[in-house]
Amino acid sequence: MRLYLTALKPTDSVTDGFLPAARALGCDVTILTDRPEHHLDTGTEVLHCDVRDARAMIDAIAHHHAPDAIFSNSDHIQAETALAAAYFGLPGKDWRACVTTKNKALTRRRLAAAGVETVRSLRLAPGDPVPPDQPFPVVVKPREGVASEDVVLARDAGELATAVRTIRDRRPGETLVVEEYLDGPLHTLETLGDGRSVRVLGGFRTTLGPLPYFVEERLDWEPPPAREHVLKALDALGVGFGACHTEYVMTPAGPRIIEVNYRVIGDHCDFLLGDLLGVPLFEHILGVHLGSGLPDPAAAGENGIGQNEAGQNRAGQNEAGQNRAGQNRAGSHRGPRRHGTALSLVADRPGTVVTAPGMVAPAADDEVRLWHRPLRAVGDRIDLSNTNRDYLGIVRAIGADRASVDTAVAAFTAGHPWVIA
Repeated sequence: MRLYLTALKPTDSVTDGFLPAARALGCDVTILTDRPEHHLDTGTEVLHCDVRDARAMIDAIAHHHAPDAIFSNSDHIQAETALAAAYFGLPGKDWRACVTTKNKALTRRRLAAAGVETVRSLRLAPGDPVPPDQPFPVVVKPREGVASEDVVLARDAGELATAVRTIRDRRPGETLVVEEYLDGPLHTLETLGDGRSVRVLGGFRTTLGPLPYFVEERLDWEPPPAREHVLKALDALGVGFGACHTEYVMTPAGPRIIEVNYRVIGDHCDFLLGDLLGVPLFEHILGVHLGSGLPDPAAAGENGIGQNEAGQNRAGQNEAGQNRAGQNRAGSHRGPRRHGTALSLVADRPGTVVTAPGMVAPAADDEVRLWHRPLRAVGDRIDLSNTNRDYLGIVRAIGADRASVDTAVAAFTAGHPWVIA
């Protein structure tokens, strides 16, 4: 089987998740990318291609090996990848759903038109004047932004004008969205669909850093409180194939969608999700693109609780105690995972990293399984951006309950500090 994986910059999700999963499924993989020099150490065939242009993608594939699946985990090229898959008659996402979910203004319009929910939202094209009479507070964000980049809370007209001007200086020519601030607990819903049905894998409760920015600092495994509302929203948006990561707020007026990311959850929560469910998550995602359909509910973590007997994530991360082909050699850890946490270690000041903890993976007999993935190294210069680019490392942990996980995470962070000077 030939899998084409379209990508921009390398990510851990692709390098340590989807590529090992593809090999485990017996796929020959070709990476299509506009940055081939960044993917040469993956041990995978790499072809240069303008992956932001579906026509170029189709031409490159047509003149190479016949495809069995065309897949991307990138936020930025879902529509182009979907168009290429459709051209070759392969399973894939509806390109219209990819465009609608990526474009936050279109998302709001579609949800309102379908009667799912209404959120006050204004599209600001380049050069449009800043409306002075918005009900405040509001959130300003790029129409097609990611990773909380240039997402800012504005409490009055002055802050709004400043935020718009600052973002436009950094992003000339981009369209912005100004929408009402949705106050309340922030949650995620993680789903997987095969074009016929959508399965809920579970959800997380998200803890943000201090306003006016929206940096995600911690995610905790928690039953999704608005499962049906989110599923109704996804149906209205045409989302029903492959993995999807949806963020929503439980406001006093009811649940409201923040954004729909038509790919698997990131920042190492995809690895956490697979381990919590005890399934080869990356293989399951690729499986639907290869036409296999959804796996058996008992093996797929239906309702976010599933496990297999060995409790293994066969598409595991390349960390100490694991191999990239996938089997977790750190121990099977039989029994259900009852709580999981992903903690992003965020830089609190600019400077240079002088102390950095290394890679950590759990031992076979650990009651709480804990991993640490450094994202920076000693000598790196830190310039604060108020986005996930300020992450120094990510700790993820799984245990019997939240108290045991909290204790283990606190002990690790106290004993392995990041130091910036």
